[in-house]
Amino acid sequence: MATHKGQCQPLVRISMAEESAIEFPCEFPIKMMGRDTPEFRATARALVEKHAGDVGDDAVKAALSGKGNFVSITVTITATSQQQLDAIYHDVTDHEDVLMAL
Repeated sequence: MATHKGQCQPLVRISMAEESAIEFPCEFPIKMMGRDTPEFRATARALVEKHAGDVGDDAVKAALSGKGNFVSITVTITATSQQQLDAIYHDVTDHEDVLMAL
């Protein structure tokens, strides 16, 4: 599998006690979808920054749906641990404005 330097890569598990199949630190995209409002765009970024610290504008990408009613926001962070990713996904999936998270 071809990957760029710093991207998350699966590790070979050497025991069942291994908690994560990702090698940290690495670049990791968090994608959220919701209604296209200024509030949702700010919320999506804030949910990630709560656990990853400030992210630059270049780390945040948005893509509108075909009719422009919905937007997907991808925030790419330098992930430091599986616990950090779990905390982000917990907050993201619990937020009422986030319709889907990947």
